[in-house]
Amino acid sequence: MKYVIVIPDGCADEPQKSLGGKTPLQAARKPHMDRIAQTGLVGRTDNVPPGLTPASDVATLSLFGYDPLVVYTGRAPLETAAMGLKLGPDDWAIRCNLVHIENEEMRDFTAGHITAEDGKELMQAIQAKLGGGALEFHAGVSYRNILIYRGPGAPFGTDTKTQPPHDIPDQLIAGYLPKGPGADLLRDLMQRSRDVLRDHPTNQARRNFKKRDATQIWLWGQGKAPKLKAFAELYGKKVAIISAVDLVRGVGILLGWTRIDVPGTTGYLDTDYAAKGRYAIEALKTHDLVCVHVEAPDEASHEGKADEKVKALERIDEHIVGPLLAALPSHGDWRILVSPDHRTPLRTRAHAYGMVPFAIAGAGITTQGQPSYDEAVAEKASRVFSKGHELMRWFLS
Repeated sequence: MKYVIVIPDGCADEPQKSLGGKTPLQAARKPHMDRIAQTGLVGRTDNVPPGLTPASDVATLSLFGYDPLVVYTGRAPLETAAMGLKLGPDDWAIRCNLVHIENEEMRDFTAGHITAEDGKELMQAIQAKLGGGALEFHAGVSYRNILIYRGPGAPFGTDTKTQPPHDIPDQLIAGYLPKGPGADLLRDLMQRSRDVLRDHPTNQARRNFKKRDATQIWLWGQGKAPKLKAFAELYGKKVAIISAVDLVRGVGILLGWTRIDVPGTTGYLDTDYAAKGRYAIEALKTHDLVCVHVEAPDEASHEGKADEKVKALERIDEHIVGPLLAALPSHGDWRILVSPDHRTPLRTRAHAYGMVPFAIAGAGITTQGQPSYDEAVAEKASRVFSKGHELMRWFLS
């Protein structure tokens, strides 16, 4: 049996006036996802337990079959794994965004979707001025970077509270700064980073080209190394993960999955959808399960662009879901699952709690006569997983 999971990140949404009262899923032309719904079934699942932040780290663990209430330690350790950085038992990883603050408001959590090259130069300056001793700053991809606090004596704890910057668009940052143990250190580093970055040549060049500069770092998502059982041990499957996002790749790596990097993928709206589809089809030859994650719908929501969210869903359907549906039968029995990790409403431009719709088809799945894959159909569905991590075992059963 071959299995495929396609994750249109953050696609679950609300009806939009600009889309004629439809959600992006309802407005998008997606014949292949709808075919999955018509030949299989649509249901809904809750991937974010109460008490945990509605974000991709928690939701991805659920979707991959792990109870985040048991295994979740923080977002940054998951991304650290994708970067090939090792954490000792006393080390802490902290996510380090390059952001653009204007009038003390979170204007852009991506610093103008800064390039990896520009981001690396700025992070090298941050390390030179603010790093050393227990502090290590590491450049990642684009605006996504990591700070590691090495060794015993770290001031952080389970009561340390930080805020994802993508959840406070255009909000005054004063009410969202770190709180609790270690907060003074994090706030100090964030404030001092302004002086490091203000006149950096890379930022000056970005301003000259009318691009947003990185005005400071934003520290959040701290945690220690998680302890996760290998997916093969729990579920008996060999898995490949295709994603341009370090968080998702990091989770896969920690689960023992094969990481497949696809040229031309960006983790943004301009990603190469067709390349992801081609690489996924090739991975089916050597893996039991192939997981394809696409960040674009989530990014469109964060930017409040309903039309771009619809386009992203249509491209996922055309270039990833469609080709995979065509390729799967050549391998014998198969199943396919399409599901976002969490909700990202265009109205708030932030991640949100709540059920998300999934569609599944293939061997052993009895059609329910549902017409399409969207939130309205899922709301009437009888197949519901109130604990999202239970979906995976049912999908593979």
